[in-house]
Amino acid sequence: MLLAVPKRHLTNAEMWQDLGRVGEVAVRMGREHCPGGFRLLSNFGLDAMQSQEHAHVHVIGGTFLGEYA
Repeated sequence: MLLAVPKRHLTNAEMWQDLGRVGEVAVRMGREHCPGGFRLLSNFGLDAMQSQEHAHVHVIGGTFLGEYA
């Protein structure tokens, strides 16, 4: 798993409204490190186990993830 994190503080909701550069970096990292495929994931809120209100995108890949992760 890799993380793509914006340089300035944003909430996940703010970041996903205009993914911009973070999205570009996340996709580039996924393509480079997980050529067989990858998923981009963000958690929103305590019920989704988000411990900090700071935007980031998980880049998950490198192995078969099944139909749902």
